[in-house]
This record gives sequence, C-alpha cells and structure tokens, in this order.
Amino acid sequence: MAVTLISFFHHTKKKIIEKEIEKVNIKLSHQKKILQTTIKVQEAERNRIAQDLHDAISSKLNVVSLTTHVLLEDISLNDKHKEALNHILNITTKTIESSRKIAHELMPPILDKFGLKVALEELFDEFTSNTAININYKIETIDNLSKSNELHIFRITQELINNSLIHGKAKQMQIKLIKENGGFEMTYNDNGGGFNVSEIKRKSGLGLQNIKSRVAILNGDLLIKSSKKKGSTFIINCCNYGA
Repeated sequence: MAVTLISFFHHTKKKIIEKEIEKVNIKLSHQKKILQTTIKVQEAERNRIAQDLHDAISSKLNVVSLTTHVLLEDISLNDKHKEALNHILNITTKTIESSRKIAHELMPPILDKFGLKVALEELFDEFTSNTAININYKIETIDNLSKSNELHIFRITQELINNSLIHGKAKQMQIKLIKENGGFEMTYNDNGGGFNVSEIKRKSGLGLQNIKSRVAILNGDLLIKSSKKKGSTFIINCCNYGA
C-alpha cells in the first residue's frame, strides 16, 4: 500500500512538473513571437520612412535645387538675389545629403545587394572616416544566414557602436564575427567608460533591450562583461538560427 502511494505521488509530482515546464515553454514561445512581431513592425516602419525620404522628400528637394540653378542663370539678377538663391541652394544640397544619409541608415541597400560582410565593412568605414574613432575588425562570411538574420546582426552591431559612442564615449572598438559550431560567434569590445552589469540587467535602456530582443530571435546567447572605466565586452553565440 505504501509503495503504491509513493509511486502515485511520484507520478503525480512528475506530471505537475511536466505541466509547469510546458507552461513555461508556451510562455517563452509566446514572448518570442511578440519580439519577432515587434522587430518586424519596426523594420517595416523603417523601410516605409526610408522610402518616403527617397520618393517624397529627396525628389522634391531635387526639383527645388534644379529650379534654383535655372534662376541663377538669369543674368538680370542683382547680387543680393544671387546671394539669396545660393543660400537656398546650399541649404537644399545639405538637406538632400542628410535625408539620403538617414534613409541609408534606416534601411541600408548595400546589405540586400552585397550581403552582411560588405554592409558591416561599409558601416565601420562610415564611423571612422574623418573621425578619431578606430574600429579594428575581422568579419567572416557566415553560411546559411537569411536576409532577416543578416539584418538582425547588422542592427545589433549598429546599436553596439552607437552605445559605445554615446554612453561609453569610446574611441576604440574591436569587432570579430567568425564561424563557430555550425553558426557564428560575435565578440565586441570597446574602451569606453563601462558600466555595472548587474545594474544594467535590472534596468536596461532601449538600445540594450533591442540587442537582447534580436539575440533572442536568433536563438543566441548573450554574455556581457563590463566595469567602470574599463570598457565593455559583448559576446554573442548563435548555433541554431531563429526564423
């Protein structure tokens, strides 16, 4: 009788544990779907804004620029009017360049055309050209990455660099993306001001939350090492890519 009761309680406990594990897995799956949907909506909105900048704003500014050039060819214009038109032309040119840069950052066309490796190398060049920032990198071509996963890795890298510059005031960064265990490992280091890891885990900003969300979608693991005035290290391991 005692053995039967013990067996019954053991079986019941096992069933309860299995049910709890199932509930946790369902919850995690639901959270991941929410993350995926959120990121997808963000990227769709970025794409829409980039398209609007290109089609609506840049095209109209180009018309203003061309019209201004035509007006400047009028020999009857006095110096004051020429100066005003040149001022308009200068502002228009700068605005066109700014909108082009914003659209490029929102949805980099080079990523779709030439892949992750080339897109990352261009990103590093943009940050280091004519600045005191130094980025050392080693980027390998990672096999079997979908376009959406390439975009996740690109956005993670973009966010890490922005965080280093804005919050850490870093001047030097090292980035390594290599093949590892059928997937990839990404290591990111900077010489910025650093932060308290336990504190940031309790209350992380939008940038870090975005990085964590994308790593979760990639079915990856994120390790953060940092301390005050000693820089930061982020290590991302992904072997089983997300959807």
